[in-house]
Amino acid sequence: MYLSRKFCMRFCIYYLLTTVCICCYHTQVFTQPKIKKASFQLRFINSYELPFQTQFKNTTFGGLSGIDYDAKNNLYYLICDDRSAINPARFYTAQINISSTRIDTIIIKDVYNLLQADGMVFPNNKQNPLLTPDPEAIRYNPKNKSLVWTSEGDRNLNTNVLVQPSITFMQTNGTFTDTCSLPTQLYMHKEEKGPRQNGVLEGLTFANNYKFLYVNVEEPLYEDAPKADVTDNNPWIRFFKFNVRTKRNVAQFAYKLDPVAYPATPANAYKVNGVPDILEIGKNRFLVIERSFSTGRLPCTVKVFDVDMSEATNIINIPSLKNNTQFIAATKKLILNMDDLGIYTDNIEGVTFGPTLPNGNKTLLFVADNNFSPMQKNQFLLFEVMEK
Repeated sequence: MYLSRKFCMRFCIYYLLTTVCICCYHTQVFTQPKIKKASFQLRFINSYELPFQTQFKNTTFGGLSGIDYDAKNNLYYLICDDRSAINPARFYTAQINISSTRIDTIIIKDVYNLLQADGMVFPNNKQNPLLTPDPEAIRYNPKNKSLVWTSEGDRNLNTNVLVQPSITFMQTNGTFTDTCSLPTQLYMHKEEKGPRQNGVLEGLTFANNYKFLYVNVEEPLYEDAPKADVTDNNPWIRFFKFNVRTKRNVAQFAYKLDPVAYPATPANAYKVNGVPDILEIGKNRFLVIERSFSTGRLPCTVKVFDVDMSEATNIINIPSLKNNTQFIAATKKLILNMDDLGIYTDNIEGVTFGPTLPNGNKTLLFVADNNFSPMQKNQFLLFEVMEK
């Protein structure tokens, strides 16, 4: 999701720091499955920032909306959500040197354009608004050494422009190879139907040994629920399961967002809570990030959940979740509220497993989208995954 620079400048004026107690959350549905306890916890190691307007090969490094790790080659893929406005749509590779106590250095290795099916770069929205993507997530498949990325598309009623979301497969140099066939629920419309603007295909993860691909809408579809608010208004979103071989959507699952963490200042100003990324952590289990932001408070509230979909209903044939109790939703267990760390947390949008530490524990890396704003940060957060 893109948070405008105008909003970012305004938020700085109102900044204050607050902490929130960690508690457990669960969905209220017709039949409630047993909520399993989380089997791990996260220990914060350190944060690392790259300077604002870092330049690399005549591009501006920033707007990092997704990250993934190629463990064999110790290489990270980072997608940029620049809509070809500053430079053509692109992704970066980087080397992130990690010790047992910190991120030591981050070295940008290369940059590649996201290419269209005809091999051309994407135009910006002034050149051709109907072709301009909004890149949000990226994942690497070591089975065939390829990448997949998502675009949110666009629903701009002021300019009468509709750009459909997309899930695109490509080679590691950005060359287009294929796309997924999207279900009709993900089609953009001028009327209040389908996805909301800036709330579409944000999270992305492979699953079941790279046989399936899961994506999620960041905010509720119009048919399913209202946007999250500071009180619980049943803000249901959908996870979409795709068969990697056929590129078809084979299942959908319901997930309930938490309320927005803080009221906005003023009360009617912009606020949001949604899911910017997901990561498979086991069979039918996912690490899910919820990122909440409210005007008047510059940092974001970032929560990390252990989500279990093993008993969730396949809602692929349920057209609307509003006033519907005839389904079982995914269960969620809060692992971490980053407010409790006592550090500044920016606009976290991506997560990946990193290298294994000397003690045998995995690492998790989170990355923030700075929206190319001087008020925000090219921020990386490193955690150790610890069994309970």
